[in-house]
Amino acid sequence: MDSLEKDIIDLDAWLQLPAGRYVLEWEQALLAKLTVDIFGYNAVQIGMPQIDGLAASRMPNRWLTNSVLREPNIVEGETEQRPIVLLHDFSELPFDSQSIDLIVLPHVLEFTNEPHQLLREVERVLIPEGRLIISGFNQASLWGARQFVGRLNKNYFLPQQGEFISFTRMKDWLKLLNMEVGGHEFGCYVPPCRSENWLQRFHFMENAGQKWWPYLGAVYMVQAVKRVRGMHLIGPAWKQKRMARGNAVAVVNKAKK
Repeated sequence: MDSLEKDIIDLDAWLQLPAGRYVLEWEQALLAKLTVDIFGYNAVQIGMPQIDGLAASRMPNRWLTNSVLREPNIVEGETEQRPIVLLHDFSELPFDSQSIDLIVLPHVLEFTNEPHQLLREVERVLIPEGRLIISGFNQASLWGARQFVGRLNKNYFLPQQGEFISFTRMKDWLKLLNMEVGGHEFGCYVPPCRSENWLQRFHFMENAGQKWWPYLGAVYMVQAVKRVRGMHLIGPAWKQKRMARGNAVAVVNKAKK
């Protein structure tokens, strides 16, 4: 079993804990809000099958891919998970260049051995003006501080093998690939509690955190748009013809004068 598969199993187990379910609930709600108004034809979620990041998308083609096959963990009262339709190496996406309108990467960059290569592949397969949504654990948070202490005493709170990427560094990576950051959200402001009861007791900190320390949420989600240098969007052909006709009339009138 390679290191990547071990990391994914580690994340699988963590997501079934109260803190993991808390994160999944926040991300599911936000992804539904973000993807519902992104239009196109082809949308792909790469990795983390425990969440359906494309549930609210209106695109006709919506796929979930992963590096390894995972049996769905169906929890009573929850909807059935989207099936994995394709297994592939995260460093090589099996899609044509400029063929995908939307890609969702939920925590994938933190648990792959080659995050830069995956981002380069994502940029390759996205169409010009295509959208990318990334979620990750925030190092600058109570959870990030707890994880740092856990690395010292071997008492981890978050998945042990995750290489968490700061929000600032993530923006720098995207900028290098001509991906323009279009918006971001932070969430999950409660302290790093392991029990459901304590998570509920501190739930009041969600509203307080959004108001008073918005960048210190345990999880962030960032949107980006693929920009292509030298490309200019033009209007419909009928509009161009009408403009040309108007210019011609103006020239004729000027000549008559």
